Amino acid sequence: MPKKNYVAIEGVIGAGKTTLAMLLAEEWGAHLKLEVVEENPFLAQFYQDMRGYAFQTQLFFLLSRHRQQSELKQFDLFMERVVCDYVFAKDRIFANITLDDNELALYKRLADLLEREVPKPDIVVYLQASVDSLMERIRKRGRDFERDMSTEYIRTLNEAYNYFFFHYEETPLIVVNTDDINFVESTADFEELAREIEEHDTGTAYYVPIGTRS
Repeated sequence: MPKKNYVAIEGVIGAGKTTLAMLLAEEWGAHLKLEVVEENPFLAQFYQDMRGYAFQTQLFFLLSRHRQQSELKQFDLFMERVVCDYVFAKDRIFANITLDDNELALYKRLADLLEREVPKPDIVVYLQASVDSLMERIRKRGRDFERDMSTEYIRTLNEAYNYFFFHYEETPLIVVNTDDINFVESTADFEELAREIEEHDTGTAYYVPIGTRS
């Protein structure tokens, strides 16, 4: 069974992707690559006026994510293990939601060029959650720039993520409903999920947590 040396965790804002990435990196002794969200100078304004700041926000994220993903080239991904809390392709999900047709056409031309230069993960873990769960987690972590985030935006984003990963075929994929798993407080939940990630090799798997099996 080939070792998963580049593992990427994905999910909507509040799904728990950074937390899981940190736990896996610690468990495996892997390099941890976290997306730097707070450095985007347009983000707070975007959540207050999405139409007015969508293009600036999206271009900054696209270039920032490309820079971060390009840094993975410093690792030997055949020998060294890396866990990342996002995939580069996520940027297109947000762009399709927030940009108008002219902006999106320009964005896609640039994204197509940049995407050729970033490595693909060996496996992607998509963390699903209900809108209510996501909003509750966002509220609990209390980030200033997320304070004005609307339920409708999270609902739209959740639907877009589900659509994207329903059609995703780039790499092996595990889909995990995080409404029924607590990999932070339950060692058993975490260890079983980590084992599933290690063992899954092809196609898409829908992971069913221990506590929800009949």
